[in-house]
Amino acid sequence: MNPEFTSSLIFFPFCCGVIFFILLFGFLALWRYMQFRETLALAEKGLLKPEPQPDSRANGKGTLRWGIIIASLGLALGIGLWPLGSNSSYPLGLGPWMIGAFIPLFFGLGLILIYILTRNDRPGPGKDEGGSASA
Repeated sequence: MNPEFTSSLIFFPFCCGVIFFILLFGFLALWRYMQFRETLALAEKGLLKPEPQPDSRANGKGTLRWGIIIASLGLALGIGLWPLGSNSSYPLGLGPWMIGAFIPLFFGLGLILIYILTRNDRPGPGKDEGGSASA
């Protein structure tokens, strides 16, 4: 193979990663700017942006949902990336490429753990502690 060709292949994943993060942070900056412009336009008309009302039904279930989704994604990536190490010298075939699976897996497990450790086991205002609701 041509040495210039191989050296350009080495930098291709790096360039793709840089472009991905530039697009990601560019989108987030644009989104934040649009929120700023919206707030400014409302202020010019003398209106206030409504504050989001906390949903009493949620009880942190969003954390649990996202934790399950992200952990499942990490597990699926782990299963998909594991065969890449079948012919490598790494123990159990767990090479550096598995970091792409372990990061979302453990992030999702962390969200699930946060939900478990911070949930409120007391019944809510609409739930009674007894078995029946007779008056």
